[in-house]
Amino acid sequence: MKRKKRGHKKLIIFFVVLILIALIVGGLFAARKILSSINKTDTTYMVKEETYENVISIAGVVSAAHKQTLQALSDGTVMAVYVEQGDTVKKGDAILQLDDSTEQYNLAKHDYEMQTVLITGAMKEYQLMKTQRAALVQKIAERKVVATFDGIIADIDVSVGDSLEAKDEVGTIVDISYLTAEVEIAETDVEKLEVGQSVEFNFPAHDGAVYGSVVSWPAIGEVTSRGATVVKAKLRIDEYPKEILPNFSFSGKINLSPPETYLLVSRYAVAREDGKAFVEDAITGERINVSVTPYGGEYVKVESGLNGGEILKAQSAPRSSGYNKNKNAQGAPRMNGMGGGAGGPPPL
Repeated sequence: MKRKKRGHKKLIIFFVVLILIALIVGGLFAARKILSSINKTDTTYMVKEETYENVISIAGVVSAAHKQTLQALSDGTVMAVYVEQGDTVKKGDAILQLDDSTEQYNLAKHDYEMQTVLITGAMKEYQLMKTQRAALVQKIAERKVVATFDGIIADIDVSVGDSLEAKDEVGTIVDISYLTAEVEIAETDVEKLEVGQSVEFNFPAHDGAVYGSVVSWPAIGEVTSRGATVVKAKLRIDEYPKEILPNFSFSGKINLSPPETYLLVSRYAVAREDGKAFVEDAITGERINVSVTPYGGEYVKVESGLNGGEILKAQSAPRSSGYNKNKNAQGAPRMNGMGGGAGGPPPL
């Protein structure tokens, strides 16, 4: 008798557990249908404006248009210094004078001997002496250090009475009428370069962009210490703020083509009927016919029908498991600044 009661009790427990399981499964199924319905009706997507920039990212330092290191051309004692730091000089201006008394004496003596030879009528000897005179004049010229272009004395470190040896460096002249820069361009980007392309420079020493252009690049590449093959392109800045000086660092970009602005929206906001695409305004409920093209895997580019900023109802739910609808609702991933090798059209 006791065994029958125990068996009956177990059977009751078994049926209760089955009923609970059925209720749980049914509840989960119903919740899933409700959530699915909410996803389809309450999820919205914003139409976003995205700008695509076809650029090459660059970095480096700027240099003066021209630079001359002032060096003594021969040994001697400094007799005069004609400039100070910051002075403006013209091409051919004397910077300093070395003692040239010996060279002047040798030239004067040679001129006297030439006159004597001319009187005697020895024309061949006279012609040889004219050639020798040119060499003596050159020796006198080498007793001066002169500017080879118009510029500014960036620094000068020499005084009267100093004894110099040939090739001693005594200062620097720079021409800062414009600035130049040399930047490394990856071999994959060289074919995209064109002379005159706009270059945007950003300097830590200056707020705002400074603009220049691409001047040239060599017909041969080189391998860097990192093992990368690059071409060193030359850039030029004609107008720049006074606080930018030679050897200042910069980052920037070469603009390969003008920026393009697109309207993007999630593809789940677009539906089709009779082969025509349409969207539904989540605020007004208005149905709007649109023209779209694929843009990546999850977005479409709006060609016509929308102006940007509209909030659209979802027309279908994302099919990928684990897809983040909240992230998608905020708009497409940014495409700005696709530099360094980005060149070419955006993903389609």
